[in-house]
Amino acid sequence: MTEEDVNKFEKVQSQLEGLYKEIGILSKKSPNDAVNKFKLKFINQILIQANSILTDLYLPLDGFESFEEDDLPSNSDVTFIFEQYLNCLEKLRSDNVTQTNIRWYWIIDGEESDIKTSEPKKLKNK
Repeated sequence: MTEEDVNKFEKVQSQLEGLYKEIGILSKKSPNDAVNKFKLKFINQILIQANSILTDLYLPLDGFESFEEDDLPSNSDVTFIFEQYLNCLEKLRSDNVTQTNIRWYWIIDGEESDIKTSEPKKLKNK
């Protein structure tokens, strides 16, 4: 990964987490209600950005790129997809960070950087 990739990753991950939280609240109240077109436009924009980060190795669902605007997904559909994307983003992150002493850092161009990050939620087996 490059420093630009890390910046893009962190932005997309935080946006997805925010959307996941908001749609998750709606999903608990009304799981089968459709997401409106206004929200869906932004949901799809974030998913397309996530797809460009995750690439083939980390993409969560074969053949899925974004929701169809003509067939509005339900709140629970969106939370299901977000959960898959967040898990795959975390896998990508955990594969590209390293620990020095008690701190975690991004690996940039194969080398430990000075860009701090949090501990991976799921540590990879080395």
